[in-house]
Amino acid sequence: MSSTDARRTVVLAHGAWSAGWVWKKMRPLLAEQGIDLCTPTYTGLGERSHLAHEGIDLHTHITDVVNHLLWEDMHDVTVLAHSYGGMVGTGVVDRALDRVRSIIYLDAFVPSDGQSLFDLVGPAGEAEFRRRATEEGDGWKVTPNPPPPDTEPADIEWVTPRRGPHPLGTFTQRLELTADTSQVGRSYIYCQRNGPGDVFRQFANRACASDEWQYREIDSSHNPHITCPREFCALLVELLG
Repeated sequence: MSSTDARRTVVLAHGAWSAGWVWKKMRPLLAEQGIDLCTPTYTGLGERSHLAHEGIDLHTHITDVVNHLLWEDMHDVTVLAHSYGGMVGTGVVDRALDRVRSIIYLDAFVPSDGQSLFDLVGPAGEAEFRRRATEEGDGWKVTPNPPPPDTEPADIEWVTPRRGPHPLGTFTQRLELTADTSQVGRSYIYCQRNGPGDVFRQFANRACASDEWQYREIDSSHNPHITCPREFCALLVELLG
């Protein structure tokens, strides 16, 4: 793989309840710009939902993406981490540092060493996810959040039957980081239409205030890859350079 090709390779760390399929609008748009978008799916979700079990944790999902890099022999990639995928993508950078050029967080959690997703969503968010797991998910599966209100009816019809429950263990396990990742490029894209209960503003503010981050905002709700793919594609192309 040449350095030019490598710079144009993006590997997804997708959000919760989702999978690689939900990025299908972005693949042809990015391909037109010479960018290869790879969309591995985590264990227990999407086309791998038949592998769901109670023991899946954050380490499992990090390993899913790291193994994709290893088996495809990928180097100098950009990790695109969306939402919950910020937990996964941060772990991927730590464990596959020699294969990652940069990471772009899209309305995503940006954890520090020793933090879990529940540490970042706060007590109310944790209580709601645990309630759903207890009452609707056999004690270990968290049922999906609803789509943002500006999602088109056709897209709601497309995504709703394909989104599935998410393993609770991925929210409770704390991230373990060991590598010095200070040389990895970092960008944050904040979605402006998050509305009440926005948990991502804290990470956006941190990135915006730092000279070590590229920071952008997009006029969309939480899933611009669904609701405004062309505008989102243009922003990604700008950040990738």
